[in-house]
Amino acid sequence: MSCHDNRSMSSATGATVADTVHKSPSGERVHDARALTAGAQTARIILDGQSYTLRITRAGKLILTK
Repeated sequence: MSCHDNRSMSSATGATVADTVHKSPSGERVHDARALTAGAQTARIILDGQSYTLRITRAGKLILTK
């Protein structure tokens, strides 16, 4: 499966990414940050070939860096 397939498996949880995506009442997609990191503190996110790191701090805040 490609990285663009919403049904790709999360290695740590066995859940699919599609299982962790919900829609808000306004219809926008909602992603749980802890599901994106699969239980770790960081996740790598790729946008247009550029790599970003999403990090959950000890205080429970999110930091996105390039």
